[in-house]
Amino acid sequence: MIFQPLSVAIGLRYLRAKRRNHFISFISLISMAGIAVGVAILITVISVMNGFEKELRERILGMVSHATVSTWDRPFEDWPELIENARRNPEVIGAAPFVEQQTLLNGRDVAGGLVRGIDPALEPSVSDLDQQMISGSLDALGEERWRVVLGIELAARLGVGPGDPVTIFAPEIRATAAGVMPQVRRFTVVGIFEAGVHEFDSSLAIVHWKDAQALFRTGEGVTGVRLEFTDLFRARSIALDLADSLPGFYRVRDWTQQNANWFRAVQLEKTMMFIILSLIIVVAAFNIISTLVMLVTDKQADIAILKTMGLSPGRVMQVFVVQGMSIGVIGTLLGTVGGILLALNVENIVAGLESLLNTEFLSADIYYISDLPSDLKWGDVARFSGLALVLSLLSTLYPAWRAGRTRPAEALRYE
Repeated sequence: MIFQPLSVAIGLRYLRAKRRNHFISFISLISMAGIAVGVAILITVISVMNGFEKELRERILGMVSHATVSTWDRPFEDWPELIENARRNPEVIGAAPFVEQQTLLNGRDVAGGLVRGIDPALEPSVSDLDQQMISGSLDALGEERWRVVLGIELAARLGVGPGDPVTIFAPEIRATAAGVMPQVRRFTVVGIFEAGVHEFDSSLAIVHWKDAQALFRTGEGVTGVRLEFTDLFRARSIALDLADSLPGFYRVRDWTQQNANWFRAVQLEKTMMFIILSLIIVVAAFNIISTLVMLVTDKQADIAILKTMGLSPGRVMQVFVVQGMSIGVIGTLLGTVGGILLALNVENIVAGLESLLNTEFLSADIYYISDLPSDLKWGDVARFSGLALVLSLLSTLYPAWRAGRTRPAEALRYE
C-alpha cells in the first residue's frame, strides 16, 4: 500500500488536533510514553547484560586459553611438534604445555583442588595469570623446585599464605617397604592470585610443569597444550587443524565448551529479559489500538464526509495507520535516544546514585563484578526499535479496517 499525501496530511492533522474527548489524547500520550520506556529499558538492560557477559568472558579467558589439545587416556608425548606447528601458524598468538590433575591439598586445613603445571615463561602468551597476582609472581615458580601459587579462596580454605608449606597428594600410589603409600610432595607457597571467578579462585593451584610431571609421573609427556589465537571465535577450527597435523587421535576443546554452562546461563537470562521487557512495548501497542478505536468512533462523521467526497476505504485506512504509526515512531525515537544515552552512561549514573544514597548496590565483598558494565551493540538497538515499529504498525490495522468499513449513511443519520 502506497500512502497518499492526502491520507498522510489528514492523519497527521488528527494527531495534532485538539479533541473533544481529552481521554483519547491522554491514552495517546500514554501509548507513546509506554513505547519509549519499553524501548529504552530494553536497550539499557540488554546492554548491561552484554557488559556482564563480556566481563565474564574476559575474566574466564584470563585463566582459560582459547583452546586445548590433549590426549584421551595417556600422556601427550608429541606436544613439542604441536607447539612447533602452532608457532608457524600466523593465527596463533601463543602455545604452552600444561600438566593437570585433580588432587588433595593439605595446609593448616585440607581441601580438594586442581593442580596445574605450567611453564612460567610461556604462560603469559596463553593467559593473564601473571596480571592477576596479588602476592608474589609466577617467575618464582622457576627459581627453585616445589613451589606453588594458589587462588585466593583456596589459600584461605587451606589457611596458608606466602612462605607456608602445602602438601599435595597425587592420585597415584607407590609401593614401599612400609606398604602402599600415596605419592605426596611438600610445596612452598610463593604467590596468590585473584582471577575474579569463583571456580578458579577457590580450587586452582599452579606449579611448575616439571614439578607436576615428577609428582604425577607423566615422564616427558604432558596433559595437553594450551593455545591462544588472534580470533577467539575461530578457536575450535584452528585447533582442529593443528591437531590433524599430528598422528593419532586427540581431544580438542575450545573456550565455549570448557565454560558452556556459564555462557548458556547468560544467554538464557538475556532471552528471558528480552521476552519480559518486550511486554512493555506490547502493552503500549494495545494502548494504540484503544486510542484508534475510540478515535474512529469519535470521528465517524468526519469519516463519512470524507467517503462521500470520494475518499476510498483504503485511503481512509491509511489515515488511521498514519496516525497510529506516528505515535509509534515518535515513541520509538524517544526510547531509542534515551536507551542509548542510558546504556552509555549507566555506570556513571549508578555510581552517582550510590554516592547520593550512601549505599553500594553491588558490594565487592559479595559480588565478583561490583560495577555495572555496559556493552551497547547497535544490532540490538536496531532489533528493539524494529520490534516497536512492527508492533505499532500491527496495532493500527484493526482500527483502520473498522474506519474503512464505515457506512456514510449510518454515520450521518443522527448528525
